[in-house]
Amino acid sequence: MTTYRVGYIVGSLSQKSINRILSKALIRLAPPELEFAEVPIKDLPLYNHDYDADYPPEGRALKDAIAAVDAVLFVTPEYNRSIPGALKNAIDWASRPWGDNSFTHKPSAVIGASPGKIGTAVAQQSLRSVLGFCNSPQMNSPEAYIQYHPDVFTEDGEVLDENTARFLRNYMAEFGVHVARVLTVLPPQR
Repeated sequence: MTTYRVGYIVGSLSQKSINRILSKALIRLAPPELEFAEVPIKDLPLYNHDYDADYPPEGRALKDAIAAVDAVLFVTPEYNRSIPGALKNAIDWASRPWGDNSFTHKPSAVIGASPGKIGTAVAQQSLRSVLGFCNSPQMNSPEAYIQYHPDVFTEDGEVLDENTARFLRNYMAEFGVHVARVLTVLPPQR
């Protein structure tokens, strides 16, 4: 059985983010062939084209973290019907300078939680558009728009509702299949 390294990016900068809790749940429910490492984004300065000639250490660390993984899982909240600025900033850093896009051929998936009934559906569509431009092969199905309830998720990522746990376990199994399929056709170039 092949093991795949998955970098996960939490779109919220808050340590108490419900999407951080969701990321912990996803890791707990993932198949054993997926190993996880967080790709931190909180210390990045705002992206500016002037940095392209000489990336700062935070930008280089982000690109190195993405290069070290086989796939990326985005766990994002929805801010004003779109993705958080910090997440877009991180994607801009990782996809630059021109010709050095860290997401090219890197399998990805998008998920998110919100207290609202439609979860993070609109933010996910926005993020999918950005990732499509970044040439990241995305898992298109199943989609996962999670309505967060504190009585369903514990702070350490345990899922107390069996239907939710089953859905998320299936989502992560499908992500594992997606990663294997993409990397079979587009092997990583390291």
